[in-house]
Amino acid sequence: MVLKTFGWSFAVTALGLVAAVLYGGWTGFGVVAILSILEISLSFDNAVVNAGILKKMNAFWQKIFLTIGVLIAVFGMRLVFPVVIVAISAKIGPIEAVDLALSDKNQYKALVTDAHPAIAAFGGMFLLMIFLDFIFEDRDIKWLGWLERPLAKLGKIDMLSACIALIILLITSMTLATEAHLSTGHADKAETVLLSGIAGLITYMVVGGLSGFFENKLEEEEEREHEEEEKAKAKGKPVSAVKLGGQAAFFMFLYLEVLDASFSFDGVIGAFAITNDIVLMALGLGIGAMYVRSLTVYLVRQGTLDDYVYLEHGAHYAIGALAAILLITIKYEIHEVITGLVGVALIGWSFWSSVRRNRALAAAEGKADTSDDNKAEVQSGV
Repeated sequence: MVLKTFGWSFAVTALGLVAAVLYGGWTGFGVVAILSILEISLSFDNAVVNAGILKKMNAFWQKIFLTIGVLIAVFGMRLVFPVVIVAISAKIGPIEAVDLALSDKNQYKALVTDAHPAIAAFGGMFLLMIFLDFIFEDRDIKWLGWLERPLAKLGKIDMLSACIALIILLITSMTLATEAHLSTGHADKAETVLLSGIAGLITYMVVGGLSGFFENKLEEEEEREHEEEEKAKAKGKPVSAVKLGGQAAFFMFLYLEVLDASFSFDGVIGAFAITNDIVLMALGLGIGAMYVRSLTVYLVRQGTLDDYVYLEHGAHYAIGALAAILLITIKYEIHEVITGLVGVALIGWSFWSSVRRNRALAAAEGKADTSDDNKAEVQSGV
């Protein structure tokens, strides 16, 4: 099971590390290894959230996620995306941007760093909306009940998530606008942050809205097919296999790709703290992205989210923390190690809470079985 799920990841790791040695020697090997670990640690919460969405999709779309989705994640976000950032920021062509990345790595890093406020605002708002929509939803299973119960009541207010997100975005941009007595540079930066944040919010609403719309259509179709099956059984007619439309799965796939893109922002930016070499960066982040994808599928196939019910909660709290960190990094620098540790700590806490819950339930069931056995013995003795 492990080899089947992680086989491609192992293969990509071997090829990537060999390529790193051939390209940059043993120093390149070390850089790629470090970047791979960085990407996995920063994106573990991404795998948990992705698994919660992917388990609703059939085997075909899971394969699409592992094939076409990997190409988008590895080559699109980890290789093409940094080049596109430089091309847009420097107002140069993509070929010139690639040449700059290979020939003048320091200038390339500087251009990507200049684009960080726009990236952080877009990704931060997208992830913030995911977090807010999660905590404002009333769920049967609650992890931090003292916090989630009152938030679920507040969630009954329409458009509350969007309002809070816009308020946070306005505060962020106004803070930048008033900094240094409204200097021209900071005023431009504030405008960039505001526009990028609104773009992130719109992207979430469009992609998430379409995904939700087609998911509801899919559920309605399943209910209709189920009713027809029951009628056919009642009349003694043969039951045909249910055929579900692919629109819902397609938009879920699209939502997953945008979600993965938002998660990868911090990894791409953080990679520049380790190396300015775009080749080594692509190799390291690409290997990490492969493991995140494989881990997502593994969680789905093992039913881990069903067994450890608080994992999804912990992942969404990690998303909220990452959104806050991205928005804070627009003005202040936060080390990537802190970003990774926050996510790992929250997921680890939720996992341990799930284990304790499972033990408590098992103990309660054991006591109930013992009580039933005792009653039976008493009755038989009588």
